[in-house]
Amino acid sequence: MEFKIVRNIENSFKQIRLFTFVFAVLCFGVVGVVVFKSYQFAEEQRQKIYVLDNGKSLMVALSQDMTINRPVEAREHVRRFHELFFTIAPDKNAIESNVKRAFNLADQSAFNYYKDLQEKGYYNRIISGNIQQRIEVDSVVANFESYPYAVKTYSRQFIIRSSNLTIRNLITNCSLVNSVRSDSNPQGFTIEKFNVLENRDVETVER
Repeated sequence: MEFKIVRNIENSFKQIRLFTFVFAVLCFGVVGVVVFKSYQFAEEQRQKIYVLDNGKSLMVALSQDMTINRPVEAREHVRRFHELFFTIAPDKNAIESNVKRAFNLADQSAFNYYKDLQEKGYYNRIISGNIQQRIEVDSVVANFESYPYAVKTYSRQFIIRSSNLTIRNLITNCSLVNSVRSDSNPQGFTIEKFNVLENRDVETVER
Protein backbone atom coordinates (compact mmCIF):
# COMPACT_ATOMS: atom_id res chain seq x y z
CA MET A 1 0.00 0.00 0.00
CA GLU A 2 2.81 2.38 0.93
CA PHE A 3 4.63 1.42 -2.29
CA LYS A 4 1.62 2.46 -4.39
CA ILE A 5 1.40 5.76 -2.54
CA VAL A 6 5.10 6.42 -3.21
CA ARG A 7 4.65 5.54 -6.91
CA ASN A 8 1.65 7.85 -7.13
CA ILE A 9 3.64 10.67 -5.52
CA GLU A 10 6.54 10.12 -7.98
CA ASN A 11 4.14 10.08 -10.94
CA SER A 12 2.52 13.26 -9.67
CA PHE A 13 5.91 14.97 -9.42
CA LYS A 14 6.80 13.81 -12.96
CA GLN A 15 3.52 15.17 -14.26
CA ILE A 16 4.05 18.45 -12.42
CA ARG A 17 7.59 18.74 -13.86
CA LEU A 18 6.28 17.93 -17.35
CA PHE A 19 3.49 20.48 -17.07
CA THR A 20 5.94 23.06 -15.69
CA PHE A 21 8.35 22.43 -18.58
CA VAL A 22 5.57 22.65 -21.18
CA PHE A 23 4.24 25.82 -19.58
CA ALA A 24 7.74 27.38 -19.54
CA VAL A 25 8.23 26.50 -23.22
CA LEU A 26 4.86 28.04 -24.06
CA CYS A 27 5.76 31.19 -22.10
CA PHE A 28 9.10 31.52 -23.90
CA GLY A 29 7.30 30.96 -27.21
CA VAL A 30 4.71 33.65 -26.47
CA VAL A 31 7.42 36.08 -25.33
CA GLY A 32 9.44 35.38 -28.49
CA VAL A 33 6.43 36.00 -30.73
CA VAL A 34 5.58 39.21 -28.85
CA VAL A 35 9.16 40.50 -29.13
CA PHE A 36 9.33 39.65 -32.86
CA LYS A 37 5.98 41.31 -33.59
CA SER A 38 6.96 44.36 -31.54
CA TYR A 39 10.22 44.70 -33.49
CA GLN A 40 8.36 44.24 -36.78
CA PHE A 41 5.81 46.88 -35.82
CA ALA A 42 8.56 49.29 -34.76
CA GLU A 43 10.33 48.83 -38.12
CA GLU A 44 7.08 49.53 -40.00
CA GLN A 45 6.52 52.66 -37.95
CA ARG A 46 10.08 53.87 -38.57
CA GLN A 47 9.38 53.75 -42.31
CA LYS A 48 6.52 56.18 -41.90
CA ILE A 49 7.21 59.89 -41.92
CA TYR A 50 4.55 62.34 -40.83
CA VAL A 51 4.55 65.52 -42.88
CA LEU A 52 2.77 68.67 -41.77
CA ASP A 53 0.72 70.02 -44.69
CA ASN A 54 0.84 73.83 -44.58
CA GLY A 55 0.62 73.73 -40.80
CA LYS A 56 -2.91 72.29 -40.91
CA SER A 57 -2.95 68.51 -41.20
CA LEU A 58 -0.60 65.56 -40.94
CA MET A 59 0.09 63.33 -43.93
CA VAL A 60 1.85 59.97 -43.83
CA ALA A 61 4.81 59.40 -46.17
CA LEU A 62 6.79 56.18 -46.50
CA SER A 63 10.60 56.17 -46.33
CA GLN A 64 12.79 54.02 -48.58
CA ASP A 65 16.37 52.80 -48.63
CA MET A 66 18.32 55.40 -50.62
CA THR A 67 20.40 52.76 -52.39
CA ILE A 68 17.31 51.39 -54.14
CA ASN A 69 16.97 54.47 -56.35
CA ARG A 70 20.68 55.21 -56.91
CA PRO A 71 20.88 53.58 -60.38
CA VAL A 72 17.85 55.60 -61.51
CA GLU A 73 19.33 58.80 -60.07
CA ALA A 74 22.69 58.08 -61.71
CA ARG A 75 21.14 57.69 -65.16
CA GLU A 76 19.08 60.85 -64.67
CA HIS A 77 22.20 62.75 -63.59
CA VAL A 78 24.07 61.75 -66.75
CA ARG A 79 21.04 62.44 -68.93
CA ARG A 80 20.60 65.91 -67.43
CA PHE A 81 24.27 66.76 -67.94
CA HIS A 82 24.09 65.86 -71.63
CA GLU A 83 20.90 67.86 -72.13
CA LEU A 84 22.45 70.95 -70.57
CA PHE A 85 25.86 70.62 -72.19
CA PHE A 86 24.78 69.72 -75.74
CA THR A 87 21.58 71.75 -76.09
CA ILE A 88 22.77 74.96 -77.74
CA ALA A 89 20.91 78.04 -78.95
CA PRO A 90 22.50 80.75 -81.12
CA ASP A 91 22.78 83.02 -78.11
CA LYS A 92 25.96 83.53 -76.09
CA ASN A 93 24.19 84.08 -72.76
CA ALA A 94 22.02 80.98 -73.22
CA ILE A 95 25.09 78.87 -74.04
CA GLU A 96 27.01 80.11 -71.00
CA SER A 97 24.01 79.61 -68.72
CA ASN A 98 23.48 76.00 -69.79
CA VAL A 99 27.17 75.17 -69.67
CA LYS A 100 27.59 76.61 -66.15
CA ARG A 101 24.69 74.49 -64.93
CA ALA A 102 26.28 71.44 -66.57
CA PHE A 103 29.60 72.18 -64.82
CA ASN A 104 27.82 71.72 -61.46
CA LEU A 105 27.31 68.08 -62.42
CA ALA A 106 30.85 67.29 -63.62
CA ASP A 107 34.52 67.83 -62.89
CA GLN A 108 37.34 69.56 -64.78
CA SER A 109 37.16 67.11 -67.69
CA ALA A 110 33.86 68.62 -68.90
CA PHE A 111 35.33 72.13 -68.65
CA ASN A 112 38.37 71.04 -70.65
CA TYR A 113 36.14 69.69 -73.43
CA TYR A 114 34.16 72.94 -73.44
CA LYS A 115 37.35 75.02 -73.67
CA ASP A 116 38.57 72.89 -76.55
CA LEU A 117 35.33 73.51 -78.50
CA GLN A 118 35.49 77.20 -77.64
CA GLU A 119 39.06 77.56 -78.86
CA LYS A 120 38.14 75.86 -82.13
CA GLY A 121 35.41 78.47 -82.65
CA TYR A 122 32.55 75.96 -82.40
CA TYR A 123 30.23 78.20 -80.39
CA ASN A 124 31.00 81.25 -82.52
CA ARG A 125 29.98 79.31 -85.63
CA ILE A 126 26.75 78.28 -83.92
CA ILE A 127 25.93 81.91 -83.11
CA SER A 128 26.97 83.39 -86.46
CA GLY A 129 25.16 80.68 -88.43
CA ASN A 130 21.98 80.98 -86.33
CA ILE A 131 22.09 77.24 -85.70
CA GLN A 132 19.99 75.40 -83.13
CA GLN A 133 21.32 72.23 -81.55
CA ARG A 134 19.38 69.80 -79.40
CA ILE A 135 20.07 66.31 -78.11
CA GLU A 136 18.02 63.18 -77.51
CA VAL A 137 19.56 60.64 -75.14
CA ASP A 138 18.70 57.13 -76.30
CA SER A 139 20.21 55.14 -73.46
CA VAL A 140 22.55 55.42 -70.48
CA VAL A 141 24.43 52.19 -69.74
CA ALA A 142 26.08 52.08 -66.32
CA ASN A 143 28.03 49.42 -64.44
CA PHE A 144 27.06 49.52 -60.77
CA GLU A 145 29.11 46.44 -59.84
CA SER A 146 32.29 48.46 -59.28
CA TYR A 147 33.01 51.97 -57.99
CA PRO A 148 33.44 54.54 -59.47
CA TYR A 149 30.60 53.63 -61.80
CA ALA A 150 31.54 53.39 -65.48
CA VAL A 151 28.89 54.99 -67.72
CA LYS A 152 28.43 55.04 -71.48
CA THR A 153 25.78 57.27 -73.08
CA TYR A 154 24.25 56.82 -76.52
CA SER A 155 22.42 59.82 -77.97
CA ARG A 156 21.61 61.76 -81.12
CA GLN A 157 22.35 65.37 -81.88
CA PHE A 158 20.08 67.41 -84.11
CA ILE A 159 21.82 70.33 -85.81
CA ILE A 160 19.06 72.58 -87.12
CA ARG A 161 19.94 75.11 -89.83
CA SER A 162 17.61 77.20 -91.97
CA SER A 163 18.39 75.02 -95.01
CA ASN A 164 18.81 71.53 -93.54
CA LEU A 165 18.73 69.25 -90.52
CA THR A 166 21.80 67.19 -89.66
CA ILE A 167 21.58 64.19 -87.34
CA ARG A 168 24.71 63.03 -85.53
CA ASN A 169 25.51 59.98 -83.46
CA LEU A 170 26.99 60.98 -80.13
CA ILE A 171 28.59 58.41 -77.82
CA THR A 172 30.31 59.46 -74.60
CA ASN A 173 31.75 57.75 -71.57
CA CYS A 174 32.59 58.88 -68.05
CA SER A 175 32.90 57.76 -64.45
CA LEU A 176 30.39 58.60 -61.75
CA VAL A 177 31.31 59.22 -58.12
CA ASN A 178 29.08 59.99 -55.17
CA SER A 179 28.91 63.64 -54.18
CA VAL A 180 26.97 66.00 -51.92
CA ARG A 181 23.36 66.73 -52.85
CA SER A 182 22.49 70.35 -53.45
CA ASP A 183 19.98 72.48 -55.35
CA SER A 184 22.32 72.50 -58.35
CA ASN A 185 23.14 68.79 -57.98
CA PRO A 186 20.01 67.06 -56.63
CA GLN A 187 21.10 63.50 -57.48
CA GLY A 188 24.39 63.78 -55.57
CA PHE A 189 26.81 62.56 -58.26
CA THR A 190 29.84 64.02 -60.04
CA ILE A 191 30.87 63.09 -63.58
CA GLU A 192 34.59 62.40 -63.92
CA LYS A 193 36.81 61.60 -66.94
CA PHE A 194 34.21 62.80 -69.42
CA ASN A 195 35.15 61.85 -72.95
CA VAL A 196 33.45 61.88 -76.37
CA LEU A 197 33.99 58.56 -78.14
CA GLU A 198 32.02 59.29 -81.30
CA ASN A 199 30.41 62.36 -82.82
CA ARG A 200 29.68 61.89 -86.51
CA ASP A 201 27.01 62.86 -89.01
CA VAL A 202 24.68 60.04 -90.05
CA GLU A 203 21.99 61.90 -91.99
CA THR A 204 21.23 65.29 -93.52
CA VAL A 205 17.70 66.27 -94.46
CA GLU A 206 16.95 69.28 -96.65
CA ARG A 207 14.31 71.63 -95.26
